[in-house]
Amino acid sequence: MGKNTTWIVGGAAAVILALWLLPWWLFLIVVIGVPVAGYLMLDPSQRRKLRNRRNRQIGQ
Repeated sequence: MGKNTTWIVGGAAAVILALWLLPWWLFLIVVIGVPVAGYLMLDPSQRRKLRNRRNRQIGQ
């Protein structure tokens, strides 16, 4: 199993577990809040690199 596949399977398992254990509104806050908090913790140069990488992938 590749590294990306391992991350995907682990993420899917975490989402299913959280959906089962948490109320729906708390689950929604976690699913939206964690990526937003991670993005906001980046400094401006890291955000620029991420934005440039994302734009490059769209224009393939």
